[in-house]
Amino acid sequence: MFPETDTLANIISDTIKALFKRRLVDRVLYLWMEMARGREFPRYDQIEPPMLAKDRANCLVIAVQSPVEFSYFVAIGANLSFVQCSNDSLADVILSHLPQVVSVRRCLMIESRAMLCDIAVLYRTALYPLSEDGILIDHVLGAANYRPIRGNEYPIAPLIRTKWL
Repeated sequence: MFPETDTLANIISDTIKALFKRRLVDRVLYLWMEMARGREFPRYDQIEPPMLAKDRANCLVIAVQSPVEFSYFVAIGANLSFVQCSNDSLADVILSHLPQVVSVRRCLMIESRAMLCDIAVLYRTALYPLSEDGILIDHVLGAANYRPIRGNEYPIAPLIRTKWL
């Protein structure tokens, strides 16, 4: 009388899986949620580099200090480390959002523009809190990708969108 599998449920499940595979920030969020299962935050030592696979080159880890301005990078992926000129670095742009993540204690996704090495870029980044004891955020995992802005798509109004995950 009833089909053995619910077709609509399978379609929804497949769609969600496809969406999580499409964007870097979503793939890393999925990993973060898998590691956090049963806890508010995963631990830093749970996020092993092989787990990030090809996304590792677009990830970084920040050791959170008190005050937060003393926080520093523990690891920066290859695709983020070479984007560094005198004072321009995507990693530094990401670091500027760290106080928000630590104070609100949630994952944060940011889409915006930045100038890197005199090149205007669009970037999407997300920050994912990590905690050894489940209370104090001691590290933050970040994922970011970017591309140069094409001449015809540079809007006049400033662009910055943030979304709490």
